[in-house]
Amino acid sequence: MKFSPLATATLLVSLNAGVHAFAPGLSIRHQTSLSVTSSPEPKIAPQGSPTKKGEWSPSSWTTKTARQMPIYDDQSEVDAAINRLERCSPLVFAGEVRSLSEQLARACHGQGFLLMGGDCAEAFKEFDVDHIRDTFRVMLQMALVLTFGGAMPIIKVGRMAGQFAKPRSEPDEVRDGVALPSYRGDIVNSEEFTAEARRNNPNNMVEAYHQSAQTLNILRAFATGGYADISRLHAWNLEFIESTTEGSLYRKFAVKVDESLRFMKAIGVDTSTDRFTKTDFYTAHECLLLPYEQALTRLDSTTGKWYDCSSHMLWVGERTRELDGAHLEFTRGIGNPLGVKISDKCTPEELIRICDTMNPNNIPGKLTIIVRMGAEKLRKNLPGLIRTIQREGRSVLWISDPVHGNTRKTDNGYKTRDFDKIRDELRAFFDVHDEMGSHPGGVHLEMTGEDVTECVGGVSDVREETLPDRYNTFCDPRLNANQALEIAFLIAERMRARTGLPPI
Repeated sequence: MKFSPLATATLLVSLNAGVHAFAPGLSIRHQTSLSVTSSPEPKIAPQGSPTKKGEWSPSSWTTKTARQMPIYDDQSEVDAAINRLERCSPLVFAGEVRSLSEQLARACHGQGFLLMGGDCAEAFKEFDVDHIRDTFRVMLQMALVLTFGGAMPIIKVGRMAGQFAKPRSEPDEVRDGVALPSYRGDIVNSEEFTAEARRNNPNNMVEAYHQSAQTLNILRAFATGGYADISRLHAWNLEFIESTTEGSLYRKFAVKVDESLRFMKAIGVDTSTDRFTKTDFYTAHECLLLPYEQALTRLDSTTGKWYDCSSHMLWVGERTRELDGAHLEFTRGIGNPLGVKISDKCTPEELIRICDTMNPNNIPGKLTIIVRMGAEKLRKNLPGLIRTIQREGRSVLWISDPVHGNTRKTDNGYKTRDFDKIRDELRAFFDVHDEMGSHPGGVHLEMTGEDVTECVGGVSDVREETLPDRYNTFCDPRLNANQALEIAFLIAERMRARTGLPPI
């Protein structure tokens, strides 16, 4: 992971001096009923307030409609939480963010592949070193397979250390005639269906910050402390291979990797150096709860640019990417690399306007387009979007989110995703880019390193009847470790074909 010495020294330390006071743009309810709103009327916060109409500042989003935002019932409690966050140290630093941007810029030109993965939503109660380690481990295993298949660098970005907030289709959840605010992720409220648990609690933002700091500290230790040793990763992949059939694609692939490692050692390549034992690992989350994001936005003394120091990279979701909305307004002014999720609802004209807003200077590596459509709709709609981007000369990184468009509910009430559908959407994504002559630049997966039973299919042989065995998600179903690694093998074989190498 790219951590500066300053990050190492101060990651878990709260600074005594903060930036300007921030009065968050959230409406206050004084009534006793607990509810949320999809578009509150925010106050204007003083931090870095714009001096002219249309000028950006960390608080200029408060002049726009902010959807998917909670309403808190005690403004003084909100102010106190925000003031505490403003005095906290950054979770990431500008130099680290710039390093990620450089790698993404190379990927935009076909010289890299972005691997994004992690939980649907992090949870306070699930915080555990082993859980973080297991997800980190499977992402490194996937990256090794993809590196060999694509013969290009793999940029590893975890949906970690900040992925707490979730958008909701409805503001309220109704059970047996009782209506309470929807669960919007632990950074807002709690999952238990009680009035106390579903109260929107601003102190959860502070708890989310501290858990994120711990997560980043653990990831840094694993990334630089020898856990990422390439020989160790290959040994783990061989464990996966043992569960597959003799002579399968995966076994053949593993043999090729093993031969390559043996060859490097034979010709004198020292695989004990940092290049082979340490790795860069970055974090990302959905930019949803804007008061939290603003409170952790800092002015970089080196460049004079603003960076959201809650994460290396942020993305805006399908439900909050309105062109005149608060979320695009906030992200347009920060120096972080950005992502935006699009479905078949996005028109070519709208996509160009999104690019103009989020990346007005057309900087390579600044904007990643995360495509979530389902295989059939992707084959129909993605070519027109790519064609428009090519015609207008926009620099973007195209990556596939093959899970969100393939969620369904089983007869016994479990939300799940079919491995075959996920594979089909990935195949469609690569097919379209082959046709258009563009670069399929990455994949975005909801996954875990644990042996859960939440998505059906794949070599792990999860079936609908076995879903209850280890259905642990707090939100949407995730690929388990074997399913995620199987996806990596499938992508690697496709990448290998694109480079002109013979199939395994």
